[in-house]
Amino acid sequence: MFKKMQNIDTSFRHIRIFTLVVVIACAIISCFAIFKSFRLVYEMQSKVYILANGKALEAYASDRKDNIPVEAKDHIKNFHQYFFTLDPDEKVIQANITKALYLADGSAKREYDNLKEQGYYANVIAGNISQEIKVDSTSLNIDSYPFYFRCYATQHIIRTTSTVTRSLITEGYLRNVGRSDNNPHGFLIERWTTIDNKDLKTENR
Repeated sequence: MFKKMQNIDTSFRHIRIFTLVVVIACAIISCFAIFKSFRLVYEMQSKVYILANGKALEAYASDRKDNIPVEAKDHIKNFHQYFFTLDPDEKVIQANITKALYLADGSAKREYDNLKEQGYYANVIAGNISQEIKVDSTSLNIDSYPFYFRCYATQHIIRTTSTVTRSLITEGYLRNVGRSDNNPHGFLIERWTTIDNKDLKTENR
């Protein structure tokens, strides 16, 4: 009788240990499965698929701080192209200037008002002049905020009889603002000034 009770006690102890091992193993497997699920969801959320020409292309999301230099330089480039690209058409000029003013503060508006008062845009229309700009390089300091920049560009002023090439150097600061359709990079140019704008050469057409 005593031996039978001892066997039952041993069996019960073995069953208890086995059950405990199974419970711990299930808990470990469940935790691992949850961890892998969260990791998979995070990885899926960091992927963006772009449909281009009927093909799905995979893109990856990244922190804004990783893209600040690229986005800031593109913002500066877009602003200068909108502000300085002119054609002898009042609607084209107004459309470009409007786009540019969404990307900068009142310093750009003051520059536009000064040029308008001096009759610059009226002369462009009256003289059938086109103006193009190419941003050659942009230096950017992201170590301090707002971010200081200096933009180096080349202007081409195309007249009926000649083409004038000019150098353009501007500087200013960038601060963060909310993104929108009119300002997709979420920057605003402040204290924008022109440092240098001189003729390099004139070519007859």
